[in-house]
Amino acid sequence: MSTYTQTLYQIIFSTKRRARCLIKKRRNELYKDISGILKNKKCHLIIINGIEDHLHILTSLHPTVPLSNLVKDIKLGSSYFIKEKQLFPEFNGW
Repeated sequence: MSTYTQTLYQIIFSTKRRARCLIKKRRNELYKDISGILKNKKCHLIIINGIEDHLHILTSLHPTVPLSNLVKDIKLGSSYFIKEKQLFPEFNGW
């Protein structure tokens, strides 16, 4: 007998001090990077979107991945990506 579970999480986090630095024309690059992070963690991305000062991520969580670790990995990985690619000059972190 097999078991199937699906739990969806809406993850929302903002830029440090709610800085309005996530420029619209460059957000898609950030979304692709975050999508890759989720894929590497065996999580299924439903949708990702955001505005200048925060992001919304709707995803299912693989049973072996703790939610807190996933959020930490998304924040660390995306911060590194933003700074490396210089996507958002005013970005100071999440």
